[in-house]
Amino acid sequence: MPSQTWVQPVVLEGTRVRLEPLRADHLADLSLVAFDPPLWRWTIMGPQDEAGLRRWVETALANAEAGTERPFATIDIASGRAVGSSRYLSIVPEHRRLEIGWTWVGTAFQRSGANREAKLLQLTHAFETLGANRVEFKTHSRNERSRTALAGIGATFEGVFRNHMIMPDGSIRHSAYFSITAEDWPAVKAALVTRLARA
Repeated sequence: MPSQTWVQPVVLEGTRVRLEPLRADHLADLSLVAFDPPLWRWTIMGPQDEAGLRRWVETALANAEAGTERPFATIDIASGRAVGSSRYLSIVPEHRRLEIGWTWVGTAFQRSGANREAKLLQLTHAFETLGANRVEFKTHSRNERSRTALAGIGATFEGVFRNHMIMPDGSIRHSAYFSITAEDWPAVKAALVTRLARA
């Protein structure tokens, strides 16, 4: 029995991307875009190869089966191909709180609006369908690009969890936390919609 039933698998459709529940058969598409080392530099996965990506998908699917996470494949609508992934995790139904994380898109699809639209789709679903009180994000404290992107979508920086994780190379990761609350959401949504319209 899944550990929670609040966040169910769902397809979220945009104009640039469609988020659909991750499946094993997305692996072939993802393997075409997943092996650029900078994609994984700041993650606890480290650089990926075929075996590592397969384990990553298998773990995501096992967590989905357990009901603890809801992983998505990010589908480029123009080509119909999976070009990245994201997921809901750290799901706490009793407090109507969840995290959006494990988000990446292939290098060729960065700065295309794909990731921003994916965030808009996930946030809209979280706040307007699920009735979330809080959506949180975390990233390596040294990942300036990710921190800038999170601030850019309107998330509020909340601080750093020190000595939070151990990286594949043995170094200690401090994690920067950001959030968007239900009260923030109307202004955040308006700004995201406006920025996407310009892209």
